[in-house]
Amino acid sequence: MTQAARPTLPDAIDVETPADAAAVEAVVSAAFGPGRYAKTAERLRETAVPAIGFVARDAGRVIGSVRLWPIVVGEVPALFLGPIAVSSDSRKAGIGADLVAACIAHARTSGIGGVLLVGDLAYFDRFGFAPAPDVILPGPVDRRRVLWLGVTVETVSGTVLTKR
Repeated sequence: MTQAARPTLPDAIDVETPADAAAVEAVVSAAFGPGRYAKTAERLRETAVPAIGFVARDAGRVIGSVRLWPIVVGEVPALFLGPIAVSSDSRKAGIGADLVAACIAHARTSGIGGVLLVGDLAYFDRFGFAPAPDVILPGPVDRRRVLWLGVTVETVSGTVLTKR
C-alpha cells in the first residue's frame, strides 16, 4: 500500500501495515465469508493494490478493517471504499463509523474526486454519501446501493475502472 500524508485518525484507528495482513483477512473472512468473492465489488479489488487501509485495534488485536482502492469513475480519479469489517464481538461500538471517518479524512487530503462504495444509504448518508445512479460497475449491482461522496467533484458518471 502506498502511504500519503497520515490523516488525523479517531483514537483506536491506525494505518494498516503489512504485518496486519493476516489479521485483516481473518476479520474480513469472518464478517463476509467466501460469498464475498461473488460480489461485483470484489471484481474491482481483485486486480488492484489498496491505496491505504485502516485497522481498529483493541489491546493490540485487529478488530476491524477497511481499505481504499484507487479507481477511475469515467475520467475522475477516485477511491473505492470497502469492505468494512468489524469482528462480531466488537460490533455496535461505532468502530465501523470510525473506520469510515478515517477513509474520508484520508480522501480529503489525497486530491481525488471522491469516494465510491456499494452500501446502504441509510448508514452512509450521515457521512455525506449520496446515490450515484450514473456510475457503471463491472458486474451486477443494486444501483440504489452505489454511493458517492464528492471531495473535489460533486457528482460522477461513467464506468468504474481500477488503477494499477
